[in-house]
Amino acid sequence: MTKDQKDNLFLLVKSLTKSEKRQFKLYVGRLGVNTDSKFLKLFNLLDKSSVYDEALILKSGIVKKQQLANVKAHLYKQVLISLKLNPSHQNIRSQIREQLDFASILYHKGLYKQSLKILDKSKELAIQNEEKNLAYEIVELEKIIETQYITRSISGRADELSIQAKELSEANVITSKLSNLSLQLYSIFLKTGYAKNVDEGKKITEYFNNRLPKYDFKKLGFREKLWLYKAFLWYSFLMQDFKNCYKYGLKWVNLFYDNPKMIQLNPVFFLKGNNYLLESLFFIKNLDKFREALIKLETMVADESFPKDENVEALSFLYLNLNKLNLYFIDGNFEEGLEIIPEIEKGLQDFRNRIDEHHTMTFYYKFASMHFGAGNNKECIHYLDKIISNRSLTMREDLLCFSRVLNLVAHYEAGLDYHLESLLRSTYKFLIKMDDLYEVQNEMIKFIKGLQDIYPQDLKKAFAKLHERLKVYEDHPYERRAFLYLDILSWLESKIENKPVAEIIKNKYLAEFA
Repeated sequence: MTKDQKDNLFLLVKSLTKSEKRQFKLYVGRLGVNTDSKFLKLFNLLDKSSVYDEALILKSGIVKKQQLANVKAHLYKQVLISLKLNPSHQNIRSQIREQLDFASILYHKGLYKQSLKILDKSKELAIQNEEKNLAYEIVELEKIIETQYITRSISGRADELSIQAKELSEANVITSKLSNLSLQLYSIFLKTGYAKNVDEGKKITEYFNNRLPKYDFKKLGFREKLWLYKAFLWYSFLMQDFKNCYKYGLKWVNLFYDNPKMIQLNPVFFLKGNNYLLESLFFIKNLDKFREALIKLETMVADESFPKDENVEALSFLYLNLNKLNLYFIDGNFEEGLEIIPEIEKGLQDFRNRIDEHHTMTFYYKFASMHFGAGNNKECIHYLDKIISNRSLTMREDLLCFSRVLNLVAHYEAGLDYHLESLLRSTYKFLIKMDDLYEVQNEMIKFIKGLQDIYPQDLKKAFAKLHERLKVYEDHPYERRAFLYLDILSWLESKIENKPVAEIIKNKYLAEFA
């Protein structure tokens, strides 16, 4: 039975670098008895294989079928232990945890003074690096030891530890509540997208206010501020308040630039903050600040001091390239944007095991929109089909919806009229399942459904009437989001004025922002 690169052990082995593989073999080879072990032979076989093939493993005679699960589990554990010992995977957190483990061993051996000395240094390191959960864990162990071994070296030691535990606990509670709120808001966003009407907006605002903990900003540390900005940013996104998205995205990013060592410790949060900052600038169409922020991020990621690991590399690829595409959407420079698609597609293939399906499909929607803007409707349909035909996809409802609407428009533009009727039926079936549609979507479906009854000489008038009906939603607090997925107004204007849609978008951008 072949499981094409879906087996966890196989994926782990294939993720190892040459130096990590060498270290693993040195690690298991430290004991001579391991050199002929089943798990090492299995490692070598998996390392040479291009796909995971269980039948091939059993045929090799390395292990019997009933032993395979246990050998795989043992190999998986040994690889992880080897990676843990690799200096490239050591950071402040792992150093603190290691010291905590050492202190615990010394405590159990009755060497209380040595244990307390290690704990005190580790606690200071944890607090300096905003690792307050670990700091709290250290204080709790200090309290346990102090009940058995009174040092008398510091007067009021019990009071000092109690106050420290209380302060750390309060900070951790605030962080936990803010991180929970941020995660819950993100979950709402992934499921339903942006607020579509006043009722949804009220529910989200009530949800946010009821769960936002009370806090004194002056007492907040780096970690608490980070989660606070994240919570406000996600609330602003859901409410389509893109100026406040920019405000909190900028606060988030500047928090890292004001605390450079935190970039080393939390590169993922640094990358995410920059992505949301860029996304906010994209929505408010500030091309100059967008370009400046993108260049700054690219420069930072390329710097030798920036942390490098597989996860950071995948996220850097994801955020840099999504925003490189957005750069061309701001002013309608679609033809130039098409040039970077092949390179991004190659990267998606290279990172296929590290970039989730939702983000891959988001790239496809961007590719489709780029081709649509450049007038390549069949290429647009090609990428949209990858999204629409994916039955296992768990993606934002609104993005799935607009993929189908754009698919209808692209088929019409490509002159593939014979597909329209069946496409309309399938799109209707999909849209009926959604709770609430944008009015823009409803108007588009009605229009395309009625296209077959319009004479060619009356088409321009029909486009003008639809444009008139949709124009009122352009600045609507909830409906305007539809135009960010699909600039249908510019498409209609291109039909009315007999101009390419890219030219319309570019002229509108220059008129408003140049």
